Formats: sequence, C-alpha cells, structure tokens
Amino acid sequence: MSKILIIEDEEAIADLEKDYLELSGFEVETEERGDIGLTRALKEGFDLIILDLMLPGVDGFEICKKIREEKNIPVIMVSAKKDDIDKIRGLGLGADDYMTKPFSPSELVARVKAHLARYERLIGSGVQENETIEIRGIKIDKTARRVWINGEEKPFTSKEFDLLTFLAQNPNHVFTKEELFSKIWDMESIGDIATVTVHIKKIREKIEFNTAKPQYIETIWGVGYRFKV
Repeated sequence: MSKILIIEDEEAIADLEKDYLELSGFEVETEERGDIGLTRALKEGFDLIILDLMLPGVDGFEICKKIREEKNIPVIMVSAKKDDIDKIRGLGLGADDYMTKPFSPSELVARVKAHLARYERLIGSGVQENETIEIRGIKIDKTARRVWINGEEKPFTSKEFDLLTFLAQNPNHVFTKEELFSKIWDMESIGDIATVTVHIKKIREKIEFNTAKPQYIETIWGVGYRFKV
C-alpha cells in the first residue's frame, strides 16, 4: 500500500483529500505545519507528497527544494495561487505536478495514481536512487559527486571529493598520509605527501564548524588521519 503525506494547513481541505485517497486504497498522513511536514517528508518512508504552497513555518517552495535534494519521490504542489510564475517556479524546483485550488478530489486521486504508476515504472526499469553517505549532517552523493553540509551544498574539487568520500566510507580507520596519497592519487608517494595535508585543510574549511577543533576529520599525530563517527 502506497503511503502519502499531505502537507496542508487548511484542515477541511486536508481531511477531504485524505478521505478520498483512503477510499482509493492509500495510507495517508497529514501535517499542517511546513517545518514539521518537511522533517517528516525527509525522515519517513512516504511514496508521494501532496504539498500546499502557503504554509506556516516553511513554505512549499522551500519544502519542495529540500525534498528534491534527497529524494526522487513524486511531489504534487497545490495552491490557490493561479499565477503562472508560481507554477513555473514550483515545477522548476522539482515538483511533478501543480494543481490550482479549488479542484475536484477525484482529479487529485487520478493524478496521484498516475504519478505513482510512473514512478514505479521508473524504479522497475532499473532507475535507482543515487548512492549516498550520510554522517552527522554531512551528505555525500557519490553518484552525482555532490556534498551538503547541514543542508547547504558545498563545492568540492575532484580530489577533495574523492578524499572525503574515501575517509567517510572507512570511518574510525586511521590512514597514514602515504596510504591516502596512494589511494586517492593512485601512485606511490614520492616525497609529495604534503598534498594530502593541503587537501585535508581545504576539506576541513568546508565541513568543519571550527577547524581548530575538527569534529569529522581527526589528526592522529605521528600517524595520519581518521574520519570520526
């Protein structure tokens, strides 16, 4: 049974949508606040999100953006706003559909079924979600080679990304500079291991709150580095 989250601050509308969807065989949860709805959308295993535009806490545009950074599930945006600019913006942020209030609940159910069927076909055809690593506020998308720190994307060079990913994939393991140089630069270190130190420094500047007291990449004096978890 597909599980749907409705993020809607108008209780009467949320209840009506919920009733129609449950009658069609879906499991439905509702949330009236945008900030709480966003947290639930990211942490719980919903198959589709119905998202109002104007919400307390966090608006629908920001919620859609955050969901798209982490998940590929269908998002249907609904709003009383009829301006094309809002529709364009919503779809541009990754919404799969945009419905203008008032609309027929039966039309909503039809669109939900269509989007879920399309999503299931994509998954069934072998389209998989990107491989990611998530550790204490750091999200590394190995497939897209992108990094977020507490929800904010940070730019990484190719070697910085490779070095961070390697350490994060081997938490609590202490690596010497020579080992890291050999692993990341794919060659034996020939007196050039200083490049590892430079790259660690640059990575820390992007991921650490206080580089003087790193919480992620720890220096083991006289040995090398490890990624703490």
